[in-house]
Amino acid sequence: MQLKTKPYAGKPLGFGFFREKKIGGKRLYFLIYEEFVAVFVVAFGGKKTQQETINEIKNKLPDYLKSVKQALGKKI
Repeated sequence: MQLKTKPYAGKPLGFGFFREKKIGGKRLYFLIYEEFVAVFVVAFGGKKTQQETINEIKNKLPDYLKSVKQALGKKI
């Protein structure tokens, strides 16, 4: 997948680390954590729910960071 070699592919959504990539008419939403060398996929959806999905992800950014740290065995 392109995200493995080019994690900054796709359109930024308010933050450089929050992006979306169109795949087959749908949108893949992901977060890039450079300090952990990780790309965290958080949602996949259509155009109809795009803004709702983006807003929900932005509201949960601290939770996603916590999840990434836990998955990688980092102290929270």
